[in-house]
Amino acid sequence: MPDSTYRRWKQAPEHAHLDVNHLERMSLIVGIYKALHILLPNKEAADTWLQRPNSNPLFAGHPPRERLLSGQVSDLYVVRQHLDAARGGGHA
Repeated sequence: MPDSTYRRWKQAPEHAHLDVNHLERMSLIVGIYKALHILLPNKEAADTWLQRPNSNPLFAGHPPRERLLSGQVSDLYVVRQHLDAARGGGHA
């Protein structure tokens, strides 16, 4: 989201108008966060997983964060699916 949109929301959250795209992204991000903290009960490990290089073919040796920052909702979805599969297929 553009910085200006974030600043406006931060100043007056009651006036925020989030479209379906923003809500979908937020849902995926919260699900990724929740799944990480379930899979990696150590808070530091969960919080740093996105920043550490990952050998899984989805990430090609890069930190998962790079994929998430691509700007594509599909990349958020792929990471969420990956974590859900690691949890045994349930939704985070």
